[in-house]
Amino acid sequence: MPINAPTRAFRVHARHMDPHSARHIQEGSFEAAAVAYVETYVPTVTDEPEVNVIVHDVASGREHCFRIDLENGETAPCG
Repeated sequence: MPINAPTRAFRVHARHMDPHSARHIQEGSFEAAAVAYVETYVPTVTDEPEVNVIVHDVASGREHCFRIDLENGETAPCG
């Protein structure tokens, strides 16, 4: 993402956590917000190597879910 790329406001939380624990993150895309959340607010998980993250665009109301591998950082849509 370019340095001066526009950012949007997102509310992000791990799927296994209460949505009231969501964090506000400014990023340029849904996927970038999901990765930033995991990098900044490491969600508590059991022994699972992946975490599902719900990303909500504050302005549009759209939501996306991403599965993030905590071992290698690969990100994919939830299936």
